[in-house]
Amino acid sequence: MNIKKYALLTALAFALTACGSDDPSTGSLSISLTDAPVDGATAVVVQFSGVELQGPSGRVDFDFDELQTIDLLALQGSKSEILMSESGLEAGNYQWMRLKVNALENTIDSYIEFDDGMEQYSMYVPSGAQSGLKLNRPFTIAAGSRTDFTIDFDLRKSVHLPSNANADYKLRPTLRVIDNLEVGTITGTVNQTILTDADICTGVPAVYLFDGADLDPNDVDQMDDIDGLNAEPVTSANVDTTTGEYEIGFVQAGFDYTVALTCTADLDDPEVDNANPTSDPVISDLTFIDQQNVSITANTTTLADF
Repeated sequence: MNIKKYALLTALAFALTACGSDDPSTGSLSISLTDAPVDGATAVVVQFSGVELQGPSGRVDFDFDELQTIDLLALQGSKSEILMSESGLEAGNYQWMRLKVNALENTIDSYIEFDDGMEQYSMYVPSGAQSGLKLNRPFTIAAGSRTDFTIDFDLRKSVHLPSNANADYKLRPTLRVIDNLEVGTITGTVNQTILTDADICTGVPAVYLFDGADLDPNDVDQMDDIDGLNAEPVTSANVDTTTGEYEIGFVQAGFDYTVALTCTADLDDPEVDNANPTSDPVISDLTFIDQQNVSITANTTTLADF
């Protein structure tokens, strides 16, 4: 991404939505959560104990009266759930926010469930008990205004398989912060002739979103090409195999994107370069069937059919 576009994205990501406040020296902050899917799981539950902010006068802690246990997998597309909503916050510049999580090893506080529904598997965040989930992005709370963010947990990028049968799943979150004033939605339908063709659709169908037009689609291994042409996806959405429909919510408005269809999303391992398989027969190729460009406008739904 070029420097000019990055600067504009940063400004948009922390723009403020207007909202009245009784105290002209304070503002309000709302933080919601959403998610991009992970294949095979039926629930990905994370337990939150509070939020910490680094503000104009130092750190401010908001510890919840009751733990919030949220199934991120239920928050796909344009769905979200409020994690924190506070008013009367000191107006000014904030350096970062931290989500406090309970995700210890060998403990069923945060966990993952699969299709068999037989068992919950512990899921932990490395160093999560000490550092939580820190988002090192400055933002401003303006006096008399409301700042309204949604944080996207991209589970396809974030959930890592255990190293052995007795180990916990790891959650290494890839977090995307979006200002709710400057977002649009992408929806579409995949033709049933694609979904029912066993030679074409051999696995889990999904639509990947890439930042920029005419990009070469890639997987989520975080091994981007230096030239940026094979940047990994911003987020993704599974396709409903019955209706052919998909939805990608909370897309930063004002920019062009590439959306690409794959039918092998289940082969996309965040720790492996699946788009360029090696000679190892265990590594399978992530292939894309079709792609197109879309431009996103705030508060607008953009249609992209395949």
